[in-house]
Amino acid sequence: EVVGIIGANGAGKSTLLKLLSRITAPTKGQIQYRGRIASLLEVGTGFHPELSGRENIFINGAILGMTKSEIRKRFDEIVEFAGIGKFLDTPVKRYSSGMYVRLAFAVAAHLDTDILIVDEVLAVGDAEFQKKCLNKMEYVSKQGRTVLFVSHNMGMISKLCTRGLVLDSGCVLFNGAVTDAVQDYYRHSMGDIVISSQEFFGELRSDLIFSEVSINGLMKRVDRVINPEEVISISVKGTAKKDIEGYRTTISVRKDNELLVSVHDSIQTYLLEQGEFIAEATLPSFFLSPGHYTVEVGGSSSSGAWVWAKNIAQFSVANEWSENYDTNSNMGIINLPNAGSHRAIS
Repeated sequence: EVVGIIGANGAGKSTLLKLLSRITAPTKGQIQYRGRIASLLEVGTGFHPELSGRENIFINGAILGMTKSEIRKRFDEIVEFAGIGKFLDTPVKRYSSGMYVRLAFAVAAHLDTDILIVDEVLAVGDAEFQKKCLNKMEYVSKQGRTVLFVSHNMGMISKLCTRGLVLDSGCVLFNGAVTDAVQDYYRHSMGDIVISSQEFFGELRSDLIFSEVSINGLMKRVDRVINPEEVISISVKGTAKKDIEGYRTTISVRKDNELLVSVHDSIQTYLLEQGEFIAEATLPSFFLSPGHYTVEVGGSSSSGAWVWAKNIAQFSVANEWSENYDTNSNMGIINLPNAGSHRAIS
């Protein structure tokens, strides 16, 4: 089966995978497993930087206990899947992080292993490669092998996994069907939605600090379930350390890692003066279909500098549609009720 391991940052997900992969030794207790284990953890784990991609394929296979003839049988498949044929004899220290992941996943997934352990590292790859990896993991699981998958992408978890483990501070909060696990994860994301500066990337990170986010006036992470009839108001509080020319704040909403909508706090860019500010975005009622959503926030200036953070808050749209609303018109993730018009032609 494919088991998804989810939880907030610091819950112990990556530590668990390092223990299972025998990279880290447990302080107490035992780990029992049967068969060969292949791990894909941090980018480049298990690769020798001075050796070529070709040489590292054979080294990884040898570490897994495979013979040269066994590796040669899978070699062409690995190279084709990774899509780095012309760089095969280049030292991997010259690979980009994406190329590292392509080769590492191709090796882990194609060699004869019984247990495949994959961390969030897949997020480094592009969308096309992520799709290939998900299809490959699904295929591997159907061949009678086990996949342990850690990700913050609930869409990937829901699509790929059959069972979910929710961790918090090294403890198992939930173990069961993946749909129930995802819901439990959202329920236990407690506390105020206080944004950490470490979640942000970009040149403006030191000049612009976002500190709080609220959804429909609530800052608590618990029970932020919104009725489809409600207008969704997302506001973020920030502090500008200096005046920023040509500025705009952007608030975006994603579902299953797909960007659905982005809203600017102003049609035109403006001068953001030094000090505290609040930016808001409003989505109309019946705009989003039932399901889980994540919020991301950023800002940019006329100089091209930017700051951005993903998954700073989550909310859900409930299934209870109003009796006055025709649910047959609910044909997509985003709805535009009454957005069209008609007139008779005389």
